[in-house]
Amino acid sequence: MEHIQRPATPAAGRTVTHKVLSLLTTFEEPRRSFTLTELAAAADVPLSTAHRLINELVEWEFLSRTPQGRYQLGLRIWEMGQNVGRQLRETASPFIQDLYSFTGETSQLAIRDGREVLYIDRVYGTERVPRASRVGGRLPMHSTAVGKVLLAFDEEWLSAAYLRQPMDQVAPRTVTNPALLSEQLEQIRENGYAITNEEQRPGACSIAVPVFHTGRIGSSIGLVVASEKAGTLTRHLPALQGISERIEAATARIPLETLLGSHR
Repeated sequence: MEHIQRPATPAAGRTVTHKVLSLLTTFEEPRRSFTLTELAAAADVPLSTAHRLINELVEWEFLSRTPQGRYQLGLRIWEMGQNVGRQLRETASPFIQDLYSFTGETSQLAIRDGREVLYIDRVYGTERVPRASRVGGRLPMHSTAVGKVLLAFDEEWLSAAYLRQPMDQVAPRTVTNPALLSEQLEQIRENGYAITNEEQRPGACSIAVPVFHTGRIGSSIGLVVASEKAGTLTRHLPALQGISERIEAATARIPLETLLGSHR
């Protein structure tokens, strides 16, 4: 599930802002559209209040109304979302396309956003592989190859803090034991890459390498392939490492904070 848990606040103490955000974050669920009644119930907002707030969100183009009377996210939300990691995405996008061209596999670029991986670019392969995320989607760092790479190569205090917090068991094979994950992170530092096998979703495995920026971890690039190919993942390392070096070179003159915005 690609959503951030909504903060628990007593209904009586909820501000207008809280209610608006509750309505908008309902769209983090897999469903793409809702009726007014469904939105109000999911956000725990009175129907009359939801009707008023949703009309305002439609007016501001944060939501749109379908001919069937259902509500979906508006283009303005999408347009604003494109600004997240925009400079990195625009610079790296041709290289992610190259990565797909060299491997034929789903290729992706991710950065860290708090305790989650945020996917900012992706090129889908033609092979049918279970999809756990999308551009703009977030996943737990410990269940993905790109996330484990980001954890392994960032500052030591960050991985130490991450390991002290509970980790969700998002799939049967997800590693949630702190001691085991710590060993994996050490191995990733030694090898220079991470591999996961059905840790995020059954039927899919992944491999990822870091992208450094003047010596600091900036992002991670990776491939997602069908589980039956798990034994052949490392054959893609030359392509992954080569693309990583090209992205590093292309972004060398841009300050890391500018590249990533607030996602650092």
